[in-house]
Amino acid sequence: MKQMIDNAIATLENCRFCLMCRHVAPVGMVTNQEALTPHGMALLVTSQPRGLVAWNAETVGIVFSEVDGGNSRAHCATDQPFEEAMAAARAELVAQGLASTAVTQLHAHLQQWQNPYQPQLPQPATGVAQVALFAGDEAAYLWPDTLPAVLKLLSAVGMEVVGVGHGRNNGLFAHSAGFPDLAAQLWQATLDELASVGAKQLLLLSAGDYYAFNGRRGGFSRPVSASARVSPADFIEVTDLLAERLAAGEIAFRKTEDETPWAYVDPTHAVRVPERHERVRGLVTAVMPTPPRELFWRKDRAQPVGSTYIQFSNPPLAERLTRARLQDARDSGAQLLLCEDPATLHHLNRYAGEYGLRVQGLYELLAERVSSEQ
Repeated sequence: MKQMIDNAIATLENCRFCLMCRHVAPVGMVTNQEALTPHGMALLVTSQPRGLVAWNAETVGIVFSEVDGGNSRAHCATDQPFEEAMAAARAELVAQGLASTAVTQLHAHLQQWQNPYQPQLPQPATGVAQVALFAGDEAAYLWPDTLPAVLKLLSAVGMEVVGVGHGRNNGLFAHSAGFPDLAAQLWQATLDELASVGAKQLLLLSAGDYYAFNGRRGGFSRPVSASARVSPADFIEVTDLLAERLAAGEIAFRKTEDETPWAYVDPTHAVRVPERHERVRGLVTAVMPTPPRELFWRKDRAQPVGSTYIQFSNPPLAERLTRARLQDARDSGAQLLLCEDPATLHHLNRYAGEYGLRVQGLYELLAERVSSEQ
């Protein structure tokens, strides 16, 4: 733990007087509070060892208000791992018993049930297959129409899969909240399940899942166990797979007749996987009959909704982040919002009606429009 916090402080020393990512930092954008910008948070964390501030409910609350969406590192010319450093700072506060009751309860729920949403253990994997699909907790509990739609799409390209991790967190959520050991346990549990079904490839439903499993989170990623029979190259987003099959002519979609002005919402963590931006848009345009209304906060500057751990540590802030995305969508002239990420869909849908917007899952739309004639 000491090594982790020392590394965090070293990173945050570099961030405390830097404004390079301030213009894309989500929390600072929606609150207009300098203390909640990356440099403000870094200044706070590095001031405490100097004896300039003390940990109390207010200062701890600031540390647990960093959203961990990836925007700061994505816009850092020197690639400072700001979000990972803040997660390490939160881990230290948890270890010292300084986290709020809400965070402590979140840890207990994750530890007991392996997800933050329902008091239910993951469904055990059954069967044997070369390819597995990580169902996760967000698809299981937040947007359950995702899984049947994805299975239909995979069947259309001749892929039969076995589900793993159904109802289990991918580990990133736990790591963000300051529970790195628990995060590693959750991550490894899915790898062990992957080995048990004999799969050589793991399909992932979202950018967040891909980021978690593809070894990009240095704080909790571990060498893939030999028994799992996979390497990071074998972790693939379903949208990438479908885009490849669409380009190869192995799947096709019928255009919908719905000409409602629409926009694709880059999901939470999308900035961490920049290579996906055009691929997923190719899928959407394959089924939509009209050009998109692009949001201002899109692609490499996409902003997260309140779907990270802050929905528990700071629910009002999570709501403000989600509403900011909806306002951006309304300002674009869109009336229909499309996204494939279950958590992003869930949070957008909570308030979309107040903005005159309708939310639809991309996987479900593609499954409805998949052509039987390729």
